Amino acid sequence: MIHFESNPQPKMLILYASYGDGHLQVARALKSAMEELGNFRTVMIDLMAESHPWLNEMTRRFYLKSYTNMPSLYGWMYDFTKPMKHDSWFGGLLHSFGKDKIKRILLAEQPDIVVHTFPSFALPELKRSNGFHPPSYAVITDFDLHCRWVHPSIDRYYVATEDLKQELAKLGISNQAVQVTGIPLKRGFRAAVPSTELYHRYNLNPNNPIILIMAGAQGVMPDAAPICSMLLDDAHVQVVLVCGRNLPLKNTIQQLFQHHSGKSRLCVLGYVDAIHELMALSDCLVTKPGGVTLSEGITAGLPLFIYRPVPGQEKQNAQYLAAKGAASISYEAAELASQILKLVHDPLRLTNSKLSIKRLPSSQTAADSIVLDILSNIRIIEKASTL
Repeated sequence: MIHFESNPQPKMLILYASYGDGHLQVARALKSAMEELGNFRTVMIDLMAESHPWLNEMTRRFYLKSYTNMPSLYGWMYDFTKPMKHDSWFGGLLHSFGKDKIKRILLAEQPDIVVHTFPSFALPELKRSNGFHPPSYAVITDFDLHCRWVHPSIDRYYVATEDLKQELAKLGISNQAVQVTGIPLKRGFRAAVPSTELYHRYNLNPNNPIILIMAGAQGVMPDAAPICSMLLDDAHVQVVLVCGRNLPLKNTIQQLFQHHSGKSRLCVLGYVDAIHELMALSDCLVTKPGGVTLSEGITAGLPLFIYRPVPGQEKQNAQYLAAKGAASISYEAAELASQILKLVHDPLRLTNSKLSIKRLPSSQTAADSIVLDILSNIRIIEKASTL
């Protein structure tokens, strides 16, 4: 039996991964929610990077390369492994990475709670072998369910939609073990509203439509230049392009569109931490369909345009939201530009699109809901252990 010492501030260990930016963002949002409650005892660890740094770097580069240069290969791997079970040969292999490291982390950190924002379940695997570990929770960071997330030793799952909860139920996970909370977002999304100060900060005109294009944390969305060009041919719109960490893309776009600088027509930015500010000002969002970015757009009430979703979880995210009437998918730059311009110049179409967005669960309070639920559950377990 697990023994919990009475502690008004239980320690939370968050295990994430650096395959993309979303898992880290979710981890940070949960840490921030704990700190908002006055609890500063959260530890974040990239388990794969800590336990197998060389293998982590190699697989991370393979992920990025296959994702951008060989998307069909990545999509095939995703679809092939999607139904795998935790106790299959390959599932067991994936969950085995970091076992020795997590043992040392448990001894060093003595956490009361473990939260996974990436489906690498070395810790739950340990529970099967020695019967001991703190309660484990999983925060699923997409709108699509890959069975790598499903493990019998996870105590509770937090998901974006009721549909995901139903999918888990079909796989034998009880309703009590799944909470529909949305995907945790940074705290700025709780109070993001347009203001005169923000319009001035980004040199934007509040009287003309603003189209926000997010190329992803690594700036890998294709055709950014022609998309901007086609949109800017309409003299009544403004474009904000966020290039992420892709400095060459940022420099190229700035050079190509110098004639728009200073006229509130094009704003080109690198990595933006306060993305909630730009979303508060915008009329729609063009993005890669990562789960966190889509949740940010939904929470901001923005119609979503998804361009060339690659096979895998992002294509599944895109198709799910398109089926809900909350997103448009396109594969050609001209098609995308046409869809956007039709929307921003048609008040009725814009209103209907925003209504479809509002029907989806908001993630505005997801981080708070998850943390409060975990802390409540810990108190129940702690009380039971004393009986």
